Amino acid sequence: MPGIKDVAERAGLSIATVSRALSGKGNVSARSRERAQNAAAELGFVLSYHASSLASGRNHNVGVVVPSVHRWFFSSVVEGVSATLLDAGYDLTLYNVSEGQDRRHSVLNDFLLRKRVDAVIAVSLELSEAEIQQLLAIHRPIVGIGGPLPGASTIRINDSAIAESAARHLIQLGHSKIAHMTGDAAYDQDFRLPGTRQAGFKKAMKDAGLEVRPEWQVSADFTIQGAYASARRLLGSSVERPTAVFAASDEMAIGTILAARDFGLRVPSDLSVIGIDGHELGEVFGLTTIDQDARGQGALAVRRLLARLDGDGDPEDADTEYPTRFVIRTSTAVPPEDSAPLL
Repeated sequence: MPGIKDVAERAGLSIATVSRALSGKGNVSARSRERAQNAAAELGFVLSYHASSLASGRNHNVGVVVPSVHRWFFSSVVEGVSATLLDAGYDLTLYNVSEGQDRRHSVLNDFLLRKRVDAVIAVSLELSEAEIQQLLAIHRPIVGIGGPLPGASTIRINDSAIAESAARHLIQLGHSKIAHMTGDAAYDQDFRLPGTRQAGFKKAMKDAGLEVRPEWQVSADFTIQGAYASARRLLGSSVERPTAVFAASDEMAIGTILAARDFGLRVPSDLSVIGIDGHELGEVFGLTTIDQDARGQGALAVRRLLARLDGDGDPEDADTEYPTRFVIRTSTAVPPEDSAPLL
């Protein structure tokens, strides 16, 4: 049975270089990595992660905790995390805490403390001081995505500012009758995303001297289906229709576009629609959006964790505001000339 020494001799490299090349850890030139991989393939050698773990004290496994695996943002973050971990030779253990506080407590206070993971990525979870200290006490680096975590590294976007930008885009086009679709109360937990984005919308409206009409403030569950039902009520029951809708997510914006079609409304001639996310379907629907690059956030979280594990972490990266990109497509335009009350 060939060993790593045999691979090193075949490749003409040191054992340490071969170990780094095959494990994906450490700095190895592309040429050396290719020589090590070719030699290992020729000999039928597979690096033993069990032996590697015993030697390094690592499990080569990162725990990812998400509120749900059924929402686009969370699944996209996990895709970015998974791809980057695989490239680095790490496994991923996914913990879904969607089933309430008991499940969350079990994950944060039991599973993660078994020391089977080298680090933890918490996605859109506002960990308590006690939960953070528990994880830090067992020397497991933590990176949070979605909001500030005291004592831990965090990657987030400025939800209030981007919501304000989305609303301001509609205002600058000339819209004054703007509706907002926010998230249900059930989603206003942890970092209170719906409320934060709604606050940004209201600030933009107030700064422009525009009225925020209560009947044009509707909620949905961040899905296309839920937004479709809410948008039908919005567009079909008001004495006066809005000329634009700012949805707190792309999926809810798409649901709004589908509902508008049911009423014979053309987007954007009769109704402008804007969202936030960077969802793949946005291009199909010509949706103007603010792309938050969910996969990129996941990839950055992994790179930051691996740097911390290697002792190369930068203390300045404790709280990073991730850049977003404004994508203007065809779903937004100047308001219709005739936007008088419906008869």
